[in-house]
Amino acid sequence: MFHVKRAAELDAADELAKQRALFSLPEGLVYLDGNSLGALPRAVPGRLQDVAGREWGELLIRSWDESGWWTAPERIGDRIAPLVGAAAGQIVVGDSTSVNVFKALVGAIRLADDGRDEVLVDATTFPTDGYIAESAARMTGRTLRPVCPEEVLGALGPRTAAVLLNHVDYRSGRLHDLPSLTAAIHAAGALAVWDLCHSAGALPVGLDEHGVDLAVGCTYKYLNGGPGSPAYLYVAARHQERFDSPLPGWTGHANPFGMTPEYAPADGAVRGRVGTPDILSMLALESSLDVWEGVDVASVRAKSLALTDFFLECVQAYVPEGRLELVTPLAHAERGSQVALRCDDAGEVMKALIARGVVGDFRHPDVLRFGFTPLYVGFGDVERAARVLAEVL
Repeated sequence: MFHVKRAAELDAADELAKQRALFSLPEGLVYLDGNSLGALPRAVPGRLQDVAGREWGELLIRSWDESGWWTAPERIGDRIAPLVGAAAGQIVVGDSTSVNVFKALVGAIRLADDGRDEVLVDATTFPTDGYIAESAARMTGRTLRPVCPEEVLGALGPRTAAVLLNHVDYRSGRLHDLPSLTAAIHAAGALAVWDLCHSAGALPVGLDEHGVDLAVGCTYKYLNGGPGSPAYLYVAARHQERFDSPLPGWTGHANPFGMTPEYAPADGAVRGRVGTPDILSMLALESSLDVWEGVDVASVRAKSLALTDFFLECVQAYVPEGRLELVTPLAHAERGSQVALRCDDAGEVMKALIARGVVGDFRHPDVLRFGFTPLYVGFGDVERAARVLAEVL
């Protein structure tokens, strides 16, 4: 009963608790999978109905101008910017994370000195980043070297052109040291490209503060943009004039409606655009970002750490010793906003948890993964999740 009482006390003191009312969540469900797909903000269905019924249904093609469809990629990019510590004019929204990883990495290689013929990639990365990095290196005539993040410092050298790293490891939830790694990459004369999919919206990133060169991220996890919502590309202002996108689409042209055969890139991050924006998904994302109005990312991070600390405390109290192995680092400086636990029968355990209203996810072969989204997860949810986990085990 101690942890139940403690959860109630923590919920009562939670300054972000009011944000939960902005989301549509099934009654009684403990949703700890926001690091895969964020919950639905309540305002989004009404916004989509207006976009489809009025902007598309009535205004038709006029909405490209009158409803602001054409400028949505950079407008929404400017709304994401404060969440990742970037000034306006450096983020453009559109395409998938995979496509943006390709644009960012090839762009970084092209910005590097010609004599640098090696690209480093996180060996533990989400598979797509590795696939894209291999293709980008092959297409640009570079050699790809997969290295673990802790090996990056020793692998950097005069041949390094660019380094692609994940801010948070998708399996373990380990938070990598973006400031120090970026500084080391720059000291070696290379460019730093960061994948923010598992950190943006959960913790401060500080892209401008730490001098990141290029970054990408999805919007359907902690930013709650919806399934398949468009990703984003960050190009630091100092690189924009020389940023040479490998996908020079017509909407990234300086004069897109001039329909000239020669490509002339637009100024700023807009040159990262490729094709016609996916308006329905784009505007659903824009509406979902309303839940961030007045929210301080530092407060989100503080609650995230409190939630994961409390979950680990409850797991330790409820679960028989030796039944689970903690994969996520205990140190706050090394922890994202998820907890990964190793368990021999993890797949069946997760199925049982979901059947009892506690939704996390399973990562092959033996990892239970729980994501903590501070805007709608409470401490009572955390206590219940740990208790049900113990009962299932």
